[in-house]
Amino acid sequence: MSTKIKAVVLVPSALVVIFMVVGGLDAVRASNNDGAYRQLQVYSEVLSRVHSEYVEEPNIPAVTEGALHGLLESLDADSSYLSAPEYQAYKSHKAESKADIGAAISKRFGYASVIAVIPGGPADKAGIQPADIFEAIEGKSTRDMSLAEIHNLLAGQPGSNVSVSVVRARRAEPEKVTVTRDTVVVPAASGKMMDDAVGYIQVDGFSKGKSQEVANKIKELQKSGAKKLVLDLRNCAEGDESEGIATANLFLNHGTITYLQGQKYQRQAFEADAAKDITALPVAVLVNKGTAGPAEVVASALLENARADVVGDKTFGEGSVQKVIDLPDGAALILSVAKYYSPTGKAIQDTAVTPNVQVADVDDDSVLPDQDDNAAPADQEKKPTTQQDEQLEKAVQVLKKRTS
Repeated sequence: MSTKIKAVVLVPSALVVIFMVVGGLDAVRASNNDGAYRQLQVYSEVLSRVHSEYVEEPNIPAVTEGALHGLLESLDADSSYLSAPEYQAYKSHKAESKADIGAAISKRFGYASVIAVIPGGPADKAGIQPADIFEAIEGKSTRDMSLAEIHNLLAGQPGSNVSVSVVRARRAEPEKVTVTRDTVVVPAASGKMMDDAVGYIQVDGFSKGKSQEVANKIKELQKSGAKKLVLDLRNCAEGDESEGIATANLFLNHGTITYLQGQKYQRQAFEADAAKDITALPVAVLVNKGTAGPAEVVASALLENARADVVGDKTFGEGSVQKVIDLPDGAALILSVAKYYSPTGKAIQDTAVTPNVQVADVDDDSVLPDQDDNAAPADQEKKPTTQQDEQLEKAVQVLKKRTS
């Protein structure tokens, strides 16, 4: 192998070794080390073959960068590799950005996927819907982007525009949508009395102070005569897990709410504090595919502590902690180092939350790019907004059968 090729091989290999040292593959010890080193040898051999035998002289730095992007993305959607220029742009843009589009975004099917949309936010005003897929942002395919880059591109200055190509079911081709960024505020928790003394509380996101808003609504509804409660967490994906933990505690006087754990992250359990429990009323929690993060912590805690029935569709599956690790060449890793677990030990990000009373979402329209290309124009229109809320109706039925 020539000196030039050796240098080309050693640089990415060194990065992989650093990745192993800082935690990504640290569990590969003792006899398993041989397997890890064999994989590095295979990688070096593949890179050498590409360099010497590919149909034309390849751009080795680009090939190496692509391999590192793939390595991190194969772990989970939240882990990313940022080259030195990307990392500089990431830090600069993050410091300057004061607004975004008001939508929770992850990667599914290889593309940017909308988990949920903040009501009244820029994405909502532009007609973006949960389960939409952003095939491209500013003309660049999201398949080639890390999640960190996607979030970077969607954020910006208030009043600035960002163009996205949206893929939706029963549409012949992607639709280009312009979203005007703005400072996004999650609506306050809302509450109302329904028939049969059922109190209804809706939460659109767990931003700071949201658990206190929910507490206030519970107290108001109890004073108004509520004998049972529905907690609607559908399309609730934004916010902090700490607010989700505090909200779950409003309904629990004992038991584990959730815990954090990782390979090098010592287990941190969050137990219910009896002094913070404010209601003993029967509860039903509504969830769907747009329920993620803190809302999943609430749903799993109440379900697995037998405190509430969870009604609706399986949730999205989001709940981890990331760490930014600087690399010697100016690049960086954004690495998931811990996950949130349900009380019975299920990683929420891996298993999501499956309701004990399942009622499918009415508008399950998620598709992959290039699918459903022959849809008729009439099918591309939005579904009526006056549809019966079968999930809510089922939650009320379930509550009528509960006495405690």
